[in-house]
Amino acid sequence: MAATSSLVGVEGTSIDKELSPLQKHVSFFDRNKDGIVYPSETYKGFRAIGCGVALSAFSAIFINVGLSGRTAPAGKASFPYFPIYVDNIHKGKHGSDSGVYDSEGRFVSSKFEDIFSKHAHTHPDCLTSKELMEMLKANRVPKDHKGWVASWTEWKILYYLCKDKDGLLHKETIRDAFDGSLFIRMEEKRSGKKMK
Repeated sequence: MAATSSLVGVEGTSIDKELSPLQKHVSFFDRNKDGIVYPSETYKGFRAIGCGVALSAFSAIFINVGLSGRTAPAGKASFPYFPIYVDNIHKGKHGSDSGVYDSEGRFVSSKFEDIFSKHAHTHPDCLTSKELMEMLKANRVPKDHKGWVASWTEWKILYYLCKDKDGLLHKETIRDAFDGSLFIRMEEKRSGKKMK
């Protein structure tokens, strides 16, 4: 079943629209499903997928402060609550990324496949830590320090949480991270365990 969001139409009627892959990725953190992700929800989402208190708190601040102003609708202030608006998440795309999301937040299969054809030297469908760093360096846009930090943070957290016992990050895991389905599975797997 496709993920949808309800919007209020011009005549006040409810319109359901399918979410883009980038919106699906972010909507996992919209814990109350109102289309807005507050820092407390980002924190809860990171805790739900297995991050500790410190990493979850850092991620909530880093992500919400970084994306709030860029995703806010015209006339909406981001300070002091730093909300992220799911409908406008495509406006929060940063530079020095993989290009797997296009400017509208759609999944670009050819860019996804490029990750592995260019950087998966050890195994065709996995990345090692070294290969991941190679990819991040290859995607760097000159003088885009914010983009470098954002990309490094996103990918290193994914690697930390999802690498297998041999230190490999699998292609299907990465694909599922792009549409958010990975997060749902991770939360379901952990739901029976007590949080630290």
